[in-house]
Amino acid sequence: MAAVSSLGVGSNLDLASLLTNIKSAEQAPLVALQQQQKSYTTKLTAYGQLSSALSALQTAAAALSQPALFQGVKATSSATDVLTASALSTAQSGTYTVNVTKLTQAQSLAAAGVASSSTNIGDGSTVTKVQFEFGTTSGASFTADAARTKSIDIDPAHSSLADIAKKINDSADLGVAASIVNDGSATPYRLVLTSKQSGEASSMRITVSGDPADLVNPNGDPALSSLLTNDPAGLKLQQTAAAQNTELTVNGIAITSATNSVAGAIQDVTMTVSKLGASTLSVQSDTASVQSAVGTFVTAYNNLQGVAKQLTAYDASSKSGAVLMGDSTLRNIQVGIRSALTNAQTDDGSGLTMLSQIGVSFQKDGTLAVDSTKLTAALGSKMSGVANLFSGGSGGFGTKMSSLISGYTDTTGVLTAATKGINTTLDDLGKRYTAMSDRIDATVARYKAQFTQLDTLISSMNQTSAYLTQQFKTTTTSN
Repeated sequence: MAAVSSLGVGSNLDLASLLTNIKSAEQAPLVALQQQQKSYTTKLTAYGQLSSALSALQTAAAALSQPALFQGVKATSSATDVLTASALSTAQSGTYTVNVTKLTQAQSLAAAGVASSSTNIGDGSTVTKVQFEFGTTSGASFTADAARTKSIDIDPAHSSLADIAKKINDSADLGVAASIVNDGSATPYRLVLTSKQSGEASSMRITVSGDPADLVNPNGDPALSSLLTNDPAGLKLQQTAAAQNTELTVNGIAITSATNSVAGAIQDVTMTVSKLGASTLSVQSDTASVQSAVGTFVTAYNNLQGVAKQLTAYDASSKSGAVLMGDSTLRNIQVGIRSALTNAQTDDGSGLTMLSQIGVSFQKDGTLAVDSTKLTAALGSKMSGVANLFSGGSGGFGTKMSSLISGYTDTTGVLTAATKGINTTLDDLGKRYTAMSDRIDATVARYKAQFTQLDTLISSMNQTSAYLTQQFKTTTTSN
């Protein structure tokens, strides 16, 4: 039997087109399945949009359910370059005049210069003890804080200026930072010692023992005793910065602090001063944060309404509805949320039971609007009532709304159930599509094999016919 290189060539029949038409007819159910898959995928995307909008609303509601939001106190400085402040929720409202006249600083001392920073200083054999005390200096007297007294030992083999600076800096609990400055003179290397704590109570007294004060080293440098001892009543290093407290007045009352952070001058308020100058400090309830939280909640609710409107819209020109038009899941969610926001809360004595009483009201299109003037007035005169309205136990609007949305979106919620149902349907449609596609491929393959056989058979018969015809012609001519 003759082979056929292309379907239909042997029989001269349009078997290829016939097979294509058969395949198209067989695939018609697949197109219907694809349309179903597309429809359910679109609906799944819509539920995702809805879930996102609900999540934003829940976050905004949860913020309003926190009692701490309504207990906030804000400290505002009229000159933030002079000072800033923070206040605890227990701080009392008030206005304070603050005048900063002095900023705290740490004491800094500079030793006399030596010719070399790498040459050992001392008698070459004795371990020298350097003791650091911290306290308050008054004239020639020094009052030490015994708990802060620390000391280091200087090995004579490692007693250069560089060694001493390193020894001090390696002793983290010493409370002193050391550096070497070159002043450009004949004996340029000077050890600079700075207290790690600021304030008048952190002046330094330095005592050196084990190295005679009158010893002069071969290189002409003074002994460690002469170089490092600092005592108001004896040898002194050059003071390049005095130990100094922050000084300020609050409503004319003098205040001092060892640091630039001043706590307790105003009850439950901490001020941080930055430079000299005057500022007016206002301590008030933080109504701005509450207003912002209410605004965020209203925006989130309106965004949800916008998403719902888009997903349920009807196009009159095409006479078709959006993907969730008539969807019961979305409708139930909308009704539940609207109902939760319109039910009156228990009056805590402030007279506030509805959102409209603080300036948050529904519009004709179903969205919410905020009357900022009314809200500001409510926050100024009835903050506790507003707090109860949103965060009062399980009945507050913020608490209730957050819980309600959790019920819609958690693992057993209606939105989660609807989403799972669509995913199950899509999975089933995918399996049906695969199975049907396999059956169609098998059917088309069977038809193709049959057409090929037919083509081959007709081609063979045509060849036989041609041969016989030729033989008949030859026989007739011969006769």
